[in-house]
Amino acid sequence: MWWEAASLAFAMLILLVASGFFSGSETALFFLTRDDLRRMRAGRPTERMAASLMNDPDRLLTAVLFWNLVLNLAYFAVGVQISERLVSAKQTGMASLFSAGSLVVMILFGEAFPKSFAVVLRSSLAPLISVPMSLAVRALDPFTPWLKPVARRLRRALWPQIQNEPFLHIEDLERAVQASELTDDIVRQERAALQNILDMTETTIEEVMHPRGTYPMFRGAIHLDDLYGKVPHGDFLIVLGSDHQMPDRGVLLSGMSSLPERHLESLAQELIHIPWCANLAAALETLTNRNRKLASVVNEYGDTIGIVTLNDLIDHLFHTDPSRTRRVLDREPMLEIAPGRWHVEGITTLRYLSKKLNLAYEPDEEGQTTVAGLLQQELEHIPKVGEECTWNGYRIRVISSSPRGSLRVIIFKV
Repeated sequence: MWWEAASLAFAMLILLVASGFFSGSETALFFLTRDDLRRMRAGRPTERMAASLMNDPDRLLTAVLFWNLVLNLAYFAVGVQISERLVSAKQTGMASLFSAGSLVVMILFGEAFPKSFAVVLRSSLAPLISVPMSLAVRALDPFTPWLKPVARRLRRALWPQIQNEPFLHIEDLERAVQASELTDDIVRQERAALQNILDMTETTIEEVMHPRGTYPMFRGAIHLDDLYGKVPHGDFLIVLGSDHQMPDRGVLLSGMSSLPERHLESLAQELIHIPWCANLAAALETLTNRNRKLASVVNEYGDTIGIVTLNDLIDHLFHTDPSRTRRVLDREPMLEIAPGRWHVEGITTLRYLSKKLNLAYEPDEEGQTTVAGLLQQELEHIPKVGEECTWNGYRIRVISSSPRGSLRVIIFKV
């Protein structure tokens, strides 16, 4: 008699573990973020399998709920068998206690604990459960065509009038735009955004990046005190490799609610490398596909000449007047000091300068993209204060320079 009770209790334990597996698997897979799924689609075979399960969430959810229901019914059916044996043995109180206890155990260890555990460790659990979950989903596939018509008929019988409603109708949005006093501003912003999107295939990553020397670089352990209480421009810092001066990893500080006091390098991600001649569309696709938010820009010799972030690309797309100078130096790229005379920062791009001066922009044959690069090309040496050159009917004169290579010039009509 005792071995029958032991075997039934063991069966309940197996069913409890299986139910907890499906409950936790459901939570782990459905709590994966878009970034998690994008990374898994380019990862190991088990990661790709987990991501493929989420390609059809209705199919996955149907399988999970079906198997969970079957296991729970089997669990309580076995529990009833044990309770009947306890009643037959005239242990009515123990039978009642066992029935209540089995329900509590199922709620805690079949639902609550597995789901809570899966939420925290979803990225690690998803690849581990991908194979058994794929088998469970495929096992139910032959019955799915029978289940869908049943579910559709039940929905029509119980909720015949229910319809999906949009949050806002298109007509409502159109009337809101027409009635708004900001209609002209909205149209202008839309046109600017569309123009920026069209320019993605013509603008090189070199025109958007943070040039070398404008961002902090560290080697070894990085502590919060090393930043002197200031968040660097661009909201990122670079970690150098241990055996050379090339950037190895990067820490994007934006989006972090808090920072550790010590060892910021533990938050760093490995940098991907993008050639300086790549356009913004290719760079955005590379960052998105590789699930990265930081990349180093390298020249034809493989040397890093700058850093670009995903935020830089987004700012360039949706800002009505995107400017690298404003992002890197936190000041305006051009300042009109008198009619027809402007102070301009050296890292201002020639594309931006042409736009502000109403000139047709044609990329330089030598590949120069900035005012400082143009001066260095024309003078054939590092520009000094007082030196000047002409460009498209304007004179560019250096008015200040620093040992680190930053320039400020004055531009006026010849």
